[in-house]
Amino acid sequence: MKPTRIRHVLTELLTDRWPVFLWGPPGVGKSSVVRSVAAEKGLELIDIRASLLDPTDLRGLPTVAGGRAVWVPPSFLPSDPVSLGVLFFDELNAAPPLVQASLYQLTLDRRVGEYRLPDGWRIVAAGNRAEDSSIVFRMPSALANRFIHLDFEADWEDWRKWALEAKLHPLVLSFLALRPSLLLDLKGAVKAFPTPRSWEMLSDVLKRFGPEGLVDVAKGVVGEGPALEFDGFVKRTLSEEKILRLLANPGEAALPTDLGELYTLVTYLSSWAHREGMPKAAGTLLGRLNPELAVLLARDMLQASPAFARQPGYRAFVAEHRNLLL
Repeated sequence: MKPTRIRHVLTELLTDRWPVFLWGPPGVGKSSVVRSVAAEKGLELIDIRASLLDPTDLRGLPTVAGGRAVWVPPSFLPSDPVSLGVLFFDELNAAPPLVQASLYQLTLDRRVGEYRLPDGWRIVAAGNRAEDSSIVFRMPSALANRFIHLDFEADWEDWRKWALEAKLHPLVLSFLALRPSLLLDLKGAVKAFPTPRSWEMLSDVLKRFGPEGLVDVAKGVVGEGPALEFDGFVKRTLSEEKILRLLANPGEAALPTDLGELYTLVTYLSSWAHREGMPKAAGTLLGRLNPELAVLLARDMLQASPAFARQPGYRAFVAEHRNLLL
């Protein structure tokens, strides 16, 4: 499923009592989606790394009360009977089999020994797949049968919308617009390899160091092959100075003909949507770009600033190409 679909389905499933398991490759945002959905619903989130647990951790420790042995549950499990939240077991299938077995009773019966999970809490788990070269243990069928399983897929369009909102560096977005297959590529993954998470990391590195001489660092973020491709793209495409000169006269300045440079222009405009004069420049360019890129620019500008809909250039574009925006 695409991340947006996962988000919608998970939001609905949290109204029921059945545990949910998210499967997907590393770095695609499984944990982020769980945290985001919990925050949107106003739910407390307890993030437990299952791979760090011992088999006895969930049961707790015994103590003597009234001449009897009583199990004291661990402090990381919720205890307030009226609280609401999500108990999130991340990397569950990276935990050894005995640890996974310790979750049987909690996931199905919502209890461990004397401990009972409060009614307002839901259980969500996540894990990587064996085919993604991750260190995982086979999940016992008895545990797997206790979950609703959702397959998490990396999707370029979904991620692009998120990346614009998160203000990732425009050069990362414009490069991946040309090479969307590099958003996630686990072939030959050893140390560094491209994932949505590593491109976000590269964006932060790019903002700090700038594009000049970045390739040696980029190799340690997205891998050597993608880093070299990205470096070549950065050297060929429009610089910020050229983009600013073009946007100073958007109605008459010569537009680039290279597709990569056009993607760079559109992405920078969307990233600068709140700068003075940029909405007007974008409205003017809508009438000069080919329809495909114009639609991309229009949608990105609206996502960044809904007030863009009031621009005369946007209204004229809609009047002529309404069918393309449906």
